[in-house]
Order: sequence, then C-alpha cells, then structure tokens
Amino acid sequence: MIKIPHTVVLAALVTMGMFGGIASADAVSGPGSGSGFGPARVTVNDNQSEITVVGEGNLSSIPDVMRLNTGVEVRRTTAGAAFADARKAAAKLTEALLGAGIAAKDLQTNELSLGPVYDNYPVVAGYRAAQGVEAVVRDVDSADKVIDAVAAVGEEARLNGVSFEVSDTRKALKAARDAAFEDARARAEQYAGLAGDELGRVVSISEEGGTPPSPVMFSGAMAADKASISPGQQNISVRVRVVYELR
Repeated sequence: MIKIPHTVVLAALVTMGMFGGIASADAVSGPGSGSGFGPARVTVNDNQSEITVVGEGNLSSIPDVMRLNTGVEVRRTTAGAAFADARKAAAKLTEALLGAGIAAKDLQTNELSLGPVYDNYPVVAGYRAAQGVEAVVRDVDSADKVIDAVAAVGEEARLNGVSFEVSDTRKALKAARDAAFEDARARAEQYAGLAGDELGRVVSISEEGGTPPSPVMFSGAMAADKASISPGQQNISVRVRVVYELR
C-alpha cells in the first residue's frame, strides 16, 4: 500500500472583547513568524487519518478590585518618639480607611520599621519610624474616596502605589477555553475540507501554557491624580491542542 502524507501549518488567534461579548480576528502564519503558536498538522495514510490543531482564546476583563499600598512615616529626634508618633499616625490612618468603607478584614499591616537617620555617618541625626498598610478596595468606584481619605490623614501619610485585579477569574478562564476550543475546531474543519475529508471525533485535548492574569500596577504618584484612577483591562489567554480523527 502507498502512504500519502500531507502537512499543513497554521497559527490561529481568536481575540475576545470585553467579557460578555466576543469580537474575533483571525491570523494565519507559517513557521518562524514569531507567533508562538504550535502547528496544525494533517497526516493522511493507509492506517490512520488525524489532524492536530492549536487554538487560542483571549479574554479582556475589567478588574473589580484595587489594592492600595499605603502607610505612615515620621522622623523624630529619639527612637521612642518616632515609634510612638508613627503608631498614632497608623491608628489615624486605619480609622480613615474604615471610615471610607474599607472592611477591617481587608486591612493588613505590611511594614513596621524603626531605624536611625544619618547626616554624616556615624552621627545619628534622628530616627525614622514607618508602618505600612495594604487596603483591599472591593468597590473600585470608591477608589478616589479612599485615596482622598488617606491624604487627609496629614503629612505622615504615604501613598506607595496601587494595583488592580479581577477577583474571580473562573468565568473569564472558562470563556477563554470555550474560545480556544472553537478556534481549534474551526481550523480543523477548514483543513479537513482542504484535505478532502470530514472531521471526526476528538481523539485528545490538552491545554497548553497560556497567559495568566497579572495585576495592573500604578505608582503612588499616579494614584494621587484622580484622572489616573482607572482599573484598565486585564488579558487572560488559553491555548489548547486538539487532535481529531478524519473520515
């Protein structure tokens, strides 16, 4: 019997828009294109007919949680005075955050420090004490209110940056997987037709390395500007390799 192999290469991308809707765009490229996708390979012979395709689904979601990294810092002539005043300022900061609607369970101390300040080492010019707090803001629309409350604490207050994240990525990942699988099936159907065959059952499915969501970071200086308090978007991608029978 004569074996007749064919090989076809594909890189496919399906881009999903804001969660709840899908906008698609297709790209086809060959090896060495820098796309990062694996091949879609069609092999036909006397014993077995299969097609392997790689599809990708991308989802853009709007973050619904902001993490505010804030705190207080004071400098005094003695270590005891610096530490005591830092603790008082931290209590005032905590009260301000609670008053701005942050739940007590969403406040976490992430820094507590005390040390000397030098003008000309080893001569000690004073002491610096600091206490940091991370506040989880679960209502992003209230971000301006929370940041204003921190600034109102006084000259001891510090804004060290914010980050945004999606609290529940399960729905986004599910939608990205759906898109990746549909992408793979569409490619498989197209190439099966080009090979003169029909698509059969799924032989195997494997999820490959995608892109996990990552926090969107902004600096403390940006956080001080209301116009910059925006959660932006986060992208989640899933890549799936599917093997189909051809018939």
